[in-house]
Amino acid sequence: MLWGSNARETHPIFFHHVLQGLRNGARMYTVDPRRTSTAQWGDGWLGLDVGTDIALANTIGREIIAAGLHNVPFIERATTGFEDYRRTVEPYTLERGEQLTKVPAAVIRELAHAYARADRAQLCWTLGITEHHNAADYVFALINLALLTGHVGRYGSGLCPLRGQNNVQGGGDMGAIPAKLPGGYDLTDDVARARYEQAWGVPILTKTGMHLSQMFESMERKELRALYCIGENPAESEANITHARKMLTGLDHLVVQDIFRTATAELADVVLPSTADWCEYEGTVTNSERRVQRVRKAIDPPGLARPDSHIIAAIADRMGQNWGLPTAEEVWDELRSLSLNWHHGMSYARLAAEGGLQWPCPDLAHPGTPLMHARLWETDPAKRGPAAPFTAVEHVPPVDQLTAEFPIRLTTVRNLDNYNSGVQTGGYSSPLRRPEALRLDAEDAAELGIEEGEVVRIVSRRGSVLAPVSLDPALRPGLASITPHFSEQVDTNVITNDAWDPKSGTSEFKATAIRIEKVTEGLDREIGATWSAQPVAGQ
Repeated sequence: MLWGSNARETHPIFFHHVLQGLRNGARMYTVDPRRTSTAQWGDGWLGLDVGTDIALANTIGREIIAAGLHNVPFIERATTGFEDYRRTVEPYTLERGEQLTKVPAAVIRELAHAYARADRAQLCWTLGITEHHNAADYVFALINLALLTGHVGRYGSGLCPLRGQNNVQGGGDMGAIPAKLPGGYDLTDDVARARYEQAWGVPILTKTGMHLSQMFESMERKELRALYCIGENPAESEANITHARKMLTGLDHLVVQDIFRTATAELADVVLPSTADWCEYEGTVTNSERRVQRVRKAIDPPGLARPDSHIIAAIADRMGQNWGLPTAEEVWDELRSLSLNWHHGMSYARLAAEGGLQWPCPDLAHPGTPLMHARLWETDPAKRGPAAPFTAVEHVPPVDQLTAEFPIRLTTVRNLDNYNSGVQTGGYSSPLRRPEALRLDAEDAAELGIEEGEVVRIVSRRGSVLAPVSLDPALRPGLASITPHFSEQVDTNVITNDAWDPKSGTSEFKATAIRIEKVTEGLDREIGATWSAQPVAGQ
C-alpha cells in the first residue's frame, strides 16, 4: 500500500521493484488526494481529502476488527494498548469514514480486507503523510494497522517511510535529532551520556535542543541570535517563507556551509564552501532500511571547497581545541566506539567486504539486522523484548481551514526531475521539465473563468504569488497542487502554512487554504510573456 506517495515520480527505483511485484501477482493500492501516475498502475485508488488520513486509517482498522480479521495471537503476545485503540476506532464506521474522507465506503472495505488477508503486506509513505500539523499521529495511525494485522517484523511485510534524500536516516543516526545522541541514545540515558562525555571531555546537557521550527520561533523572540547552517536552504524551503527570511536577515551572525551558493548563503555573513561529500570525499550513508554503506571519493572538489568534517575541525581548532584533520574512517571509528548497540561491529573493512550492513550490529561477528522487528514473533518473552504499543489517535482537520474566502485546498508536490527547492537540480536540463504552474482541475478552472496558461494570483492567509495555470486530470474539484522547485518562477512557500507538529516539528506544507484571483489584463500579458519565454528543456 503506497500512502501519500507518488513512487513512480519521486522514487523511481523503488517503483521499479513495485512493478516487478505487480507482474508477479501482487496487489497495490494508492492512497493520495491526486490520481497520480503511481495510482494509475494500482488495483485501487483511494482519493481522500487532504488531511483525512487518520480518519481513513482508523476506518480501515475498525473494519478489520469488525470483520474479525485482526491477528489476535500476535496482538496478545507482542503489543500493548489494543483495547484503547479498539475504543478509539469504534466510531469510525465505513459510513463515517466515507463522510470524512470522501472515499467510497466500498473501496475502504475492499482495501481493509485485502490488507488484513494478505500473506505479506507493506505500508509505504512519503511527505504526503509527514508534512502536516499532526504528522506524527498520521504515522502512528499507520503503525496501528501493521500491529493490528501482524504485518511487521516478517520478510516482505512492514512499514517503510520512503525518504526524500539518500541519507536522512544517517543524519538522524549521527545525532541530528535534538533529543538524541549519535547511535540513537536518548539524552536522558545516563549510562550512554557518561560514555560520550568521557570521550568528548565535556558535560552534555540533558535538555532537549530545538528543531528547525522552534529555532525560527526563538529568532522571533530575539533569543537565537546566531545560526550555523550546514547543507540546508531555509530561505527557500521553509513554510511561510516571508517570515523565515525576515528572521534570517535579523540575525546578528549567519554562517552557511554548502556546496552551492544558495538563497540562504546570499543572506550570510560568512559562507564556507564545502565538498559534495558523496563524490568528493569519503564517508558513509545510511538508507531507509538502516543499511550503512561506504562512500568513496571519485573526483577532486573545485576551488577552495573542503570536506564538511575538515571545516568543522578547523573551526574547533580556532576555538582552542586540537581536532587536527581526522580522516573519515577515524571519525567513523570514534562513532563505533560509542554507538555500542547500533554501529560497534561495522568496521570500514566489513562495510567494504559485505557491501554494507544494517544496524543493530553490536560486534564484529554480528551479521547485521535485516528485519528490525523480527523479535516480535519470538514466543520466548525474554527474546521478544518490549511489546510494541498501539497509539490511539483521532482525526483532526488541517489548521488552514477552507472557507468562502479561501475555498480551495492547495497541496505541494514534487516532480521526478527536480529536488526540493531546485538548488541541486535546477541547473540541469531535463526532457521532462516544464515551467512552474498551478495545477488545477478543469471544472474549477471553468467555474473561475480561467484558461490553460493564464496567469492568476494565488492568495493564502499569509501572502500571494502569481503563477500560470495548467489543467491537470489527476486533480479533483476543490484541490490544486504546485511544486516548490522554482522559486525564481513562483515563490511557492510564501503562501504555505508554518503551523507545525509538536512531536516532529514539521510544518503543514500539504494543506494550504487558498483562493484564486484573475489578474489585470496588462499584468496577465506581461507575466504570461515571462513564463512563455521559459525554455522547455529537450525541445
